[in-house]
Amino acid sequence: LLKKHACVACHQQAARVVGPSWNDIAQKYAARADRVAYLAGKIKAGGQGVWGQIPMPAQPGVPEADVQAMAGWLAAGAK
Repeated sequence: LLKKHACVACHQQAARVVGPSWNDIAQKYAARADRVAYLAGKIKAGGQGVWGQIPMPAQPGVPEADVQAMAGWLAAGAK
């Protein structure tokens, strides 16, 4: 899914590219009880300022099932 939806253009497993690594995202939100819902919302709506000034563009065209699967993977530690 990460390749299918071009997430790999800005994110990688362990290294910061344009955006934070998936490992860093998973670690930052590990203690959040609502992390799946929060991360799904960030994928869909995008945002700016949480990880720096480069914005994360909104991804409204990504199917909800794919958003939930990616958010769940991140919330489970990105492994």
